[in-house]
Amino acid sequence: MTHHEVLVIGGGTAGLSVAAALRNRSDAPQVTIIDPSEKHYYQPIWTLVGAGVFPKEVSERNEADYIPDGANWIKEKVATFQPENNSITLTNGDQHTYDILVVAAGIQIDWDKIPGLKDNVGKPGTGICSNYSYETVDSTWENIRNLKKGTAIFTHVSGPVKCGGAPMKITFLASDYWRKHGLANQVKVKFIKAGGGIFDVPKYVQSLKNVAEKYNLDQTFNSDLIALNADAKEATFKNLKSGEEWIEKYDMIHVTPPQSSPDFIKQSPIANDAGWVEVDKYTAQHIKYPNIFSLGDCSSLPTSKTGAAIRKQVPVVVENLMSYQKGNPIKKTYDGYTSCPVVTGYGSLILAEFDYDKNPAESFPFDQSKERYSMYALKAYGLPRLYWHGMLRGREF
Repeated sequence: MTHHEVLVIGGGTAGLSVAAALRNRSDAPQVTIIDPSEKHYYQPIWTLVGAGVFPKEVSERNEADYIPDGANWIKEKVATFQPENNSITLTNGDQHTYDILVVAAGIQIDWDKIPGLKDNVGKPGTGICSNYSYETVDSTWENIRNLKKGTAIFTHVSGPVKCGGAPMKITFLASDYWRKHGLANQVKVKFIKAGGGIFDVPKYVQSLKNVAEKYNLDQTFNSDLIALNADAKEATFKNLKSGEEWIEKYDMIHVTPPQSSPDFIKQSPIANDAGWVEVDKYTAQHIKYPNIFSLGDCSSLPTSKTGAAIRKQVPVVVENLMSYQKGNPIKKTYDGYTSCPVVTGYGSLILAEFDYDKNPAESFPFDQSKERYSMYALKAYGLPRLYWHGMLRGREF
């Protein structure tokens, strides 16, 4: 059994950012990261990869290159948590104890929850594609550029997903591609979403409705994809209010897969009933176990699951963790800030920024509900550099 001062579960955006910010301090604690991944991905760029702007390779780096100096790295998976004993057990049977635990294990993609999806997504000829994995993101661009006529469906599943705006972004980009190539009258684009409207933050709703109208999108809300028949190219949907089911024919379908908390967290004593690590929404400290903190997609923090949200959560976790370690009161709070850079076409973007109460929390001295090239350039070229050289190095905090 090995003991650690600070044990971080997860080597994704949240885990690496917290670990780096801790190690950069003058009073840096000893930090150990547990994550089995060999590669690290900048996933926000996958929307633009799926639209043919960048090759997917720009999103990939070696995980080893971003382990902070002085931190330990255990390349294994966690099996179980024993918070009463301040310990965890790995899938190889090893046990590790900790003074403080940070859980930042991300979100799980549940490809198998929609019959017909897992075995067919990304396969040539099926028309089924998705931006939600490195292995399948190429298939989105293949389908968009090869479709000359027919029906293209873009889905937004019920429940939490990585970046709630991502399904809409690829819908807009594909629509813009077909319009620019004179195919707007040949390709019928349908956007089918489980939620009740195009966006949840009032300030940005009308602008996004205008974009959808510009592309003549066929929009259906309160409806979830429940099955795919790849051979017949048929998708079965269910109206979440009436319970009615119906079938849509498609030539291509971009699927946002169901997502949930990782199974090893769902089944643990640190999770709430919905499976997320149960933390205070302002301090990110666990409700029951005060030496556990959690942030990012696996936490119960009730905001959008984005890298921008993590960027604001990291300093809160770091300060509160250090205060707890030193026996001082926990004071730093998180207001739910998140950002959703909604790409509305090639070279245009609406930068939505807001807090827990859906109030705008904008960074720039202009109306961010307007489409702008400058905000598109920020997403395509600025934010990736900020991520690789700032956030993951702990320099943003």
